[in-house]
Amino acid sequence: MRGSSRAAVIEGRQSFETALMSGDPAVMADELFAVTGLLDDNATLRRSVADPSREGRDKSELITRLLDGKVSKQASDVVSVLVAQRWARERDLTDTIERFAVEASLKGAEAGGALDQVEDELFRFERVVAGNPELRDALGNRLGDAGGKAELVNTLLQGKTRPETVRLARQSVLAPRGRRFDATIEAYLDIAGERRQQLTAVVTTAVDLTQEQRTRLSDALQKIYSKPVLLQIIDDEDVIGGIRVQIGDEVVDGTILRRLDEAKRHLAG
Repeated sequence: MRGSSRAAVIEGRQSFETALMSGDPAVMADELFAVTGLLDDNATLRRSVADPSREGRDKSELITRLLDGKVSKQASDVVSVLVAQRWARERDLTDTIERFAVEASLKGAEAGGALDQVEDELFRFERVVAGNPELRDALGNRLGDAGGKAELVNTLLQGKTRPETVRLARQSVLAPRGRRFDATIEAYLDIAGERRQQLTAVVTTAVDLTQEQRTRLSDALQKIYSKPVLLQIIDDEDVIGGIRVQIGDEVVDGTILRRLDEAKRHLAG
């Protein structure tokens, strides 16, 4: 995001965090997702509330009237503050509302210390879908019925994962916003990782890592990046070097990891 949009997000976040403390996060998540869909589907309205030449108060009053009686006061207040800001692009506004919806979805898990679990469940579900052509086609078909896809997600996950996982997986097929299923889940996982200010490392390994190996790898990566690192493991016997670690756009193969480990032992000795 460009400067004006970054400033707008910062201004809106204060309102969002306050609303999270006073309202039901699950309800707010559903409402903010609904507002995102409303703006995505209505280009005229979206242009009106994102127009940088229009007074912020006018935009706030417009969206407040439209949302009155349809969403909670907390959600309405958050959106009202957001539309009052100056946005470099219309998409930045809707992306931010969606982002806050995802964060609200994760709040319950965050409060219960289960954010790791939700991230892992979402990641594993995306991998299951990626590895099953029929399921991938069923959930990824852009011409398919969104309600039917959401019901399929319910059938697969309800009672087997946390409710936050179900909500986000359902949302990814109800309103992908032009993204592929895997890209939508990845976007949600990025938001979750940023929410707790840690990095996510996708580790592809030829053999399953022991808990001790996972801990050592996580500790080594944390020292490199100066942030906590969550490991997401994929088994692939064909991986070059025995292991491959990807953090964002950076890829570290097994050879580099071994050299780092040898250097550490040399320094320690």
